[in-house]
Amino acid sequence: MPTTPHVEVHFAASDTVRDVVIGMSDGLTVPFALAAGLTGTAVSTTHLVVIAGLAEIAAGSIAMGLGGYLAARTDRDHYLHERQREYRETVELPERETDEVADVFRGYGMTETQIRPVVDAICADQKRWVDFMMRFELGFAEEPDPRRARNSAATIAASYILGGLVPLAPYMAIGRLQSALAVSVAVTMAALFAFGAVKGRLTGMPPWRGGMRTVLIGGLASAAAYGLARWIS
Repeated sequence: MPTTPHVEVHFAASDTVRDVVIGMSDGLTVPFALAAGLTGTAVSTTHLVVIAGLAEIAAGSIAMGLGGYLAARTDRDHYLHERQREYRETVELPERETDEVADVFRGYGMTETQIRPVVDAICADQKRWVDFMMRFELGFAEEPDPRRARNSAATIAASYILGGLVPLAPYMAIGRLQSALAVSVAVTMAALFAFGAVKGRLTGMPPWRGGMRTVLIGGLASAAAYGLARWIS
């Protein structure tokens, strides 16, 4: 009988999703808290809230993007440094490094007789040897993409801007502060739910659960930031 080939589908864009989550979640909550905190205080028009909100979005997107760039660049620099060290140790301390390879297989319960040919095969090629040590000794699954820092910065910054415009849009369209605030609360909560549902679907969580979790976390963060903004003002 014909057989259906087994095909495994794995989600492979976790880094990008992480960046979108970081940028979008902060973009939805921080500008909202600022706008809500300004509403009903010394600010008397939505125009001033919009100006302050846009300024915060610009500054926040730059800061968040820079943070993402530096984090990704640090990860790659750390990887390259450790790889160079492993290459050096395979030359200067081959016996110790060979025994470290054997230790990995001992951890799986293999006997010395079983381990020896496997270790010899791995250590016969320096690149393969170093690749093995990077993965199983140091825990690096793969080399960080050299474009990761740039892509991370752009993704986080763009996500922050898109998220920040959501709670600010009602203030751009409505002239009355309290009405704009009410609409801003509604659209921000709806955006948080939709964002969480999509994130949940991509990561294997039921969409409704992902949406509710994001609303809860984002709502608490927004409320805390709002209370702080009102207290300061």
